[in-house]
Amino acid sequence: MGILQIFTLLGALGMFLYGMNLMSSGLQKAAGDRLRGLLSAMTSNPFKGVLTGLGITSVIQSSSATTVMVVSFVNAGLLTLAQAIGVIMGANIGTTVTAWLVSWLGFKADISILAVPLMLLGFIFSNSKKNQRQNIGELIVGFCLLFLGLSFMKESVPDLNETPQVLEFVRSWAGHGFGSVLIFLAFGTVLTLVLQSSSATMAITLIMLSMGFIPFNMACAMVLGENIGTTITANIAASVGNTQAKRAAMSHTIFNVFGVIWALIFFKPFLALVGKIIEALFGLPNPAAEGFAVSGQNTPDATAALYGLSMLHTLFNTINTLILVWCVRFIEKAVIWIIKAPKNNDNEAFRLKYISAGPLATPELAADQAFDEIIHFAQISKNGLSYTKAAIKENDPDRFEELRGKLVKYEEISDRIEYEIASFLNAVSAGDISEETSKRIKSMYKIIGELESLGDSGESISRILSRRNIHKKTFDQDTVKKLEDMATAVENAYDAMIANLNSAHKGQLAEISNAYNAEDRINNLRNYLRDSEIEEIESSRKNYQTSVYYMDVVSEFEKMGDFIINISQTLEKTFVKS
Repeated sequence: MGILQIFTLLGALGMFLYGMNLMSSGLQKAAGDRLRGLLSAMTSNPFKGVLTGLGITSVIQSSSATTVMVVSFVNAGLLTLAQAIGVIMGANIGTTVTAWLVSWLGFKADISILAVPLMLLGFIFSNSKKNQRQNIGELIVGFCLLFLGLSFMKESVPDLNETPQVLEFVRSWAGHGFGSVLIFLAFGTVLTLVLQSSSATMAITLIMLSMGFIPFNMACAMVLGENIGTTITANIAASVGNTQAKRAAMSHTIFNVFGVIWALIFFKPFLALVGKIIEALFGLPNPAAEGFAVSGQNTPDATAALYGLSMLHTLFNTINTLILVWCVRFIEKAVIWIIKAPKNNDNEAFRLKYISAGPLATPELAADQAFDEIIHFAQISKNGLSYTKAAIKENDPDRFEELRGKLVKYEEISDRIEYEIASFLNAVSAGDISEETSKRIKSMYKIIGELESLGDSGESISRILSRRNIHKKTFDQDTVKKLEDMATAVENAYDAMIANLNSAHKGQLAEISNAYNAEDRINNLRNYLRDSEIEEIESSRKNYQTSVYYMDVVSEFEKMGDFIINISQTLEKTFVKS
């Protein structure tokens, strides 16, 4: 095998992977909203979750993309961990469709003949002014590149007659009984880790099998290894994520490792079952029979082997799901026991929850994840308000400094979250995004800026109170009560803003009267407190310096109200349809 042939093989593999990503991306863009709606609506129990995961993954041809959506929904509170486990099970079945497509179209029919003419159609659609047609064009181009890459890979693999030493090398590894099964299982695992795609590893395994490079039983062992490899990839991606992301990835690992264990225990009977099914359904030779060997490409033997491997992949995930779908609650408890929540809940809250669990398949999904993070950011900001309220009425110096430290920390966290979300949005914007997604991202930039300003205001109030304490001034109970009323009005504005953020994310925002009412309440209260305080000063009932600190705090609360209403107004401009 020459250098040119090796590079051709690697290039063909790259074309296959790129085509698969492009096809998945186009499908997700074309049906993203409907897929997300299906996920949230059809997961009321594990069985529905399985069907949902199966259907979505069969369509978008990417179990990873389905898992990303699932993790995002879990963290958003739209799906429970138990529901997510059901969807992940279904996604494992759905991803087996790829193997059947490759077996039927990539080997039995020369789809590459149609691929080049179809590329023209894809190009025409891609240059359409309508986003939906552009997405369909991307799907067509991805489909063509996938099968062109598969065709080139087949052509790049050397003929066994020309390289008998390769066959002898493989046979030397395949002649150690059950030890060989474990060797090829490990090979499938490592190859999936390297390629970061179980579908690509499956395609390579099918090619090796159809060319006669490996026997059927060793190809089956590789498929089992691919199922382990794809879970390791998910766990690496989730390693920098939050607790829920890690638990979702771990549930995937438990599912596939359990399946591989029982498949290895019953390896020969399992392969025998697959062989009998291929004989009965397709009238082809039994690929699991003693002495079976692929005699050449496009022969009944090769077809039987390809169908047998695809059938094993499907049966493995289907049987595994039928066994474990009854154990969802147990798996949930197991992953919660394995991956403990941080003892300090504040630290968990201060971490990014949605955009830190690895790369996303499409800008649309990435934008959704960023919006989830913004809602989380808003909740963190609101939580900081509780420390502001506590600091206002705290007279103990040590306790006040502790509260001030928390508010300073919240301000630092706000800065960090704003930076990280903005960096993420910058990366998303650099890609090929639709006009609608671009509009959403622009609004998100504005929102995170306002949320960061809210953190600044909380820290500013703590500085005002600190200066008050340095000058040994205190607020009487009446003043504290007035400030608490102002804080409560801001808190209500927060609630209205967060409700509007959630409604906008779901595509259900119709108007923002709740935000305007909350803003009016803050402004009216500010005016009343200011006027009454001026009267108190003029009548000499209040110390002037104390009143200055008091009015400064009121002003900061009013600024917070402005930042909050700005967010809802941004949502109104972007998400409310005229």
